[in-house]
Amino acid sequence: QLELVESGGGFVQPGESLKLSCTCHEFTLENYAVGWFRQAPGKEREAIACISTDDQIFNYADSVKGRFFISRDHRMDTGYLQMNNLKPEDTARYYCAAENYCSAWADFFGSWGQGTQVTVSS
Repeated sequence: QLELVESGGGFVQPGESLKLSCTCHEFTLENYAVGWFRQAPGKEREAIACISTDDQIFNYADSVKGRFFISRDHRMDTGYLQMNNLKPEDTARYYCAAENYCSAWADFFGSWGQGTQVTVSS
């Protein structure tokens, strides 16, 4: 299991943007698919998107299409989630996860970060 670390969360007003980053302490993230998930209190963990080792992108959440964009930088060994035009319903804890292949099923992923909180409120 890899030790993943998310960063970039915070408190923002509706319409603003944030960019989340995901790294791993083992410096081997480039060998894994990277998925982004979010979970709000009392709700199920929701798959947002996943990017494979060869940069194939899979978008899962209709509510964020056109606003959220997943990417990765192989040289920096880092995964990203760009979040634009944030809305109050985007408020959740955001997690990155790593596994050999992409999946929308959270239980498929063997490595997780502790998450970073995103709060969108006026």
